[in-house]
Amino acid sequence: MIQSGLLCALAWLLVNGIDRLLSWQTCTRPIVTATVTGFLLGDLQTGIIMGASLEAIFMGISAIGGSIPADACASSIVAVAFTVLVGADVETGLALAIPIGTIMASVNEIMKPFLASFAPYWERLCATGNAKSLKIQLTFFGLFVDRMAQAVILFLAIAFGVEGLQAFIASLPAWIMSGLGAASAMMTGIGFAILTSMIWNKEIGVFFFAGFVLAKYMALPTLAIAILAFTVAVMYFLTQKQIVELKKNGTKLASTDNETEDFF
Repeated sequence: MIQSGLLCALAWLLVNGIDRLLSWQTCTRPIVTATVTGFLLGDLQTGIIMGASLEAIFMGISAIGGSIPADACASSIVAVAFTVLVGADVETGLALAIPIGTIMASVNEIMKPFLASFAPYWERLCATGNAKSLKIQLTFFGLFVDRMAQAVILFLAIAFGVEGLQAFIASLPAWIMSGLGAASAMMTGIGFAILTSMIWNKEIGVFFFAGFVLAKYMALPTLAIAILAFTVAVMYFLTQKQIVELKKNGTKLASTDNETEDFF
């Protein structure tokens, strides 16, 4: 478990460090983080499956004004680690994601005053004009210091807490486990619902009902629906592009006609 805890802490530092150094390339999203964690723990398939499910759950959760409702990255690592290390089913691991993410988000908020205390130092360093020293220190800080506290918590939770969590879950009645499985299945739908509520309008609403018919009544697999949706999206994009070009050409033609009439 100690080795697994170290690997999970490495996964946390890796994805957060890459995102920080490359200006937020979304490596901390569950679909990436869970896959990396599954790979490091020797079960890539479980990591990919849980990554897709966790991404659907956290897809509609956004950090607004610096307030993070749930840490999707940390919850993905712990959920995948628990599922792989104790051999639990995916549903149970997914059910643990939200409470774990909420706790880790609180840790992030606690760390903010500590991180903000470095601001005067960085300002003085910038004032010296020593770009090389600034680059080296920012690289080290972004890779290690910035997220070290959360990495330590993840290590301790996985190295010394997974077995206790396994014993606790094993002691739960069957009806509670069934409830956890149902709740994890519902969370995926809730994630899509939150995302849909943010982007919903009358122009794209028709595609929602079309997808529902394809999935429910025509029983098409998800991949087939995704291919059809991609085809429709490309056609829609090209059509809109042509309409914009025609409007531009029409405006230019009208402007040319007006200039000709003014000349005569």
